[in-house]
Amino acid sequence: MIPTEAYLILSLALFTIGVVGVLTRRNVIIVLMSIELILNAVNINLVAFSAQLHNVVGQVFAIFVIAVAAAEAAVGLGIILAFYRNKESVNIDEMNLMRW
Repeated sequence: MIPTEAYLILSLALFTIGVVGVLTRRNVIIVLMSIELILNAVNINLVAFSAQLHNVVGQVFAIFVIAVAAAEAAVGLGIILAFYRNKESVNIDEMNLMRW
């Protein structure tokens, strides 16, 4: 059986990669992928602690997080597509034009 610490280390690595991707990249698609990595790290934590505590609640929360992540990806990609059609760029620095 794999110890819980291994899952936590994997989750930490995914979360760190996601945070670095959000903070350093300027491409909106890469930022959305980094947010997905962060959400997957949270899911690994939920399932690992759920298995350790012999409780199903963490797995149920993980399913809800997956559903929210899918909705976020669909809405985010729709916004990115609309922005790309108007400006022909997916740079975060140019996204402040959408505020007006």
